[in-house]
Amino acid sequence: MPTGRFETMREWVHDAISAQRNELLSLFSRYVAQGKGILQSHQMIDEFLKTVKVDGTTEDLNKSPFMKVLQSAEEAIVLPPFVALAIRPRPGVREYVRVNVYELSVDHLTVSEYLRFKEELVNGHANGDYLLELDFEPFNATLPRPTRSSSIGNGVQFLNRHLSSIMFRNKESMEPLLEFLRTHEHDGRPMMLNDRIQNIPILQGALARAEEFLSKLPLATPYSEFEFELQGMGFERGWGDTAQKVSEMVHLLLDILQAPDPSVLETFLGRIPMVFNVVILSPHGYFGQANVLGLPDTGGQVVYILDQVRALENEMLLRIQKQGLEVIPKILIVTRLIPEAKGTTCNQRLEKVSGTEHAHILRIPFRTEKGILRKWISRFDVWPYLETFAEDASNEISAELQGLPNLIIGNYSDGNLVASLLASKLGVIQCNIAHALEKTKYPESDIYWRNHEDKYHFSSQFTADLIAMNNADFIITSTYQEIAGSKNNVGQYESHTAFTMPGLYRVVHGIDVFDPKFNIVSPGADMTIYFPYSDKERRLTALHESIEELLFSAEQNDEHVGLLSDQSKPIIFSMARLDRVKNLTGLVECYAKNSKLRELANLVVVGGYIDVNQSRDREEMAEIQKMHSLIEQYDLHGQFRWIVAQMNRARNGELYRYIADTKGVFVQVT
Repeated sequence: MPTGRFETMREWVHDAISAQRNELLSLFSRYVAQGKGILQSHQMIDEFLKTVKVDGTTEDLNKSPFMKVLQSAEEAIVLPPFVALAIRPRPGVREYVRVNVYELSVDHLTVSEYLRFKEELVNGHANGDYLLELDFEPFNATLPRPTRSSSIGNGVQFLNRHLSSIMFRNKESMEPLLEFLRTHEHDGRPMMLNDRIQNIPILQGALARAEEFLSKLPLATPYSEFEFELQGMGFERGWGDTAQKVSEMVHLLLDILQAPDPSVLETFLGRIPMVFNVVILSPHGYFGQANVLGLPDTGGQVVYILDQVRALENEMLLRIQKQGLEVIPKILIVTRLIPEAKGTTCNQRLEKVSGTEHAHILRIPFRTEKGILRKWISRFDVWPYLETFAEDASNEISAELQGLPNLIIGNYSDGNLVASLLASKLGVIQCNIAHALEKTKYPESDIYWRNHEDKYHFSSQFTADLIAMNNADFIITSTYQEIAGSKNNVGQYESHTAFTMPGLYRVVHGIDVFDPKFNIVSPGADMTIYFPYSDKERRLTALHESIEELLFSAEQNDEHVGLLSDQSKPIIFSMARLDRVKNLTGLVECYAKNSKLRELANLVVVGGYIDVNQSRDREEMAEIQKMHSLIEQYDLHGQFRWIVAQMNRARNGELYRYIADTKGVFVQVT
């Protein structure tokens, strides 16, 4: 399979067609007969299997030349007499060809040509009208990046290898590191080096003297007992809190100056005190610590951020101590203040994060010329308010921190856009965490964006994603698949590489998944809440009575509907927000249509409201109505239990384990 030039790809497709010319003439004729449109990979393969006849086994068919083309194709655009293919030979790489169905001739297309061809599905034949083209590649052209798909998501390791290689070849490249160590400070107090260190030779000499001096001290000697001596040599606070820690840092820097190594460089840079004040952006939904989970747009992201903040504070305190500093860190979660807070704390300006000493939730209202927006609004409707929100947040953050943050972390599309605005204004490092990029969750939401605009405003969201991801200094993702998908599936970020929104703009180079700013950091889970059901000593058995009431009581009320007649059956269980993307109704419908499954197991889902009048979220209201209709349509009474969103995290954790006790299974719906 070719992985290089367009011409090679064109020849590969041409040769594959030549090998099965008659069959493919029939296949492409079937495509054209269906009229113009988009075919996904599985649809193309299905048509191929219906059309092409070969002797031998299915394995022989899978090895046929054009099957290999189709297995690498992401999509086909059918516009008689042409079929254009977007071919993805490996994650992160795309090439484009167009086949004339009648002649079976093959031409390669540039990204722009392919997207312009695709736009004809919406606009008809191109009439030459100007359309804005976005190409972000020139802005990142000087940044080194890997070329192997397997390296995607390992940006820190790649950059450290690249930097250490440059340092090894060119000793003058050490100068930026020296300058950084000389100028580094916090709150006006110098750290690491002072003015006694003017150049690399002086630094090497000072490190050698410090190494000899420290070798004579007991390892546990506190920094305060030898601070004066090190200052005289040119060293300030930040190297460590004991003789042992300082000595380790000295050894690391001496090794870097002598023969740079990527792992040594990463360790040294990771120990330099850098981050003391952190701002985390999460504007949409109900961001609070109690009574919010399950409310519209409010779920895993809130849990993730609160857990992240607790872990981050612990890590910052530990590092600051080991660095020999006396600095109090501050963390602010900046979100939206909602005056009509529905029984939550989302109308409080400042709220301390439980389990922390120095972390707070700072809430700032959405503001317009007409005043403060008092009610919750969907995450799809927040875009007109974010620029003003960012301006207000800038002032509030500066007041709370009495200075600037060292790091701004955005969450989801709206938070990442606000993080970009703040990072640019304040000159601060920006980190993005997407949680979810909606583009892959709503198929063809780019080319047919006008069909969704009134409800979802994808034009704003996709634009925000492009701006934020290209502006960010680094991006944290949970998995490789989130960035670049798999052999047969496109990743969330990868889907933003090239796309078009006809009549608005076309993106010929949007998000580059090979960019070293991508780094995979799996979030994990709070093991005090979620631990194995087999860990009997930690089980919250006192909650079992209320869990059994939740699952099995005969009473039908606003908290649960449906009855499990046979309580001895194992339970199929799922818990999520009740919206289209999470697809709880899809799980219910799948279960309802499978008589064997209904015979073997009960189904329990937890999510959303049961009474549609209690919801103000468009998607949730539609899903509530669909859920009720499924219950009636498939007569699920006796086999299905629908429970409203549950706010008690401790009980939710035990609920998972109780389901496991029944030999049940958890289903992740998406």
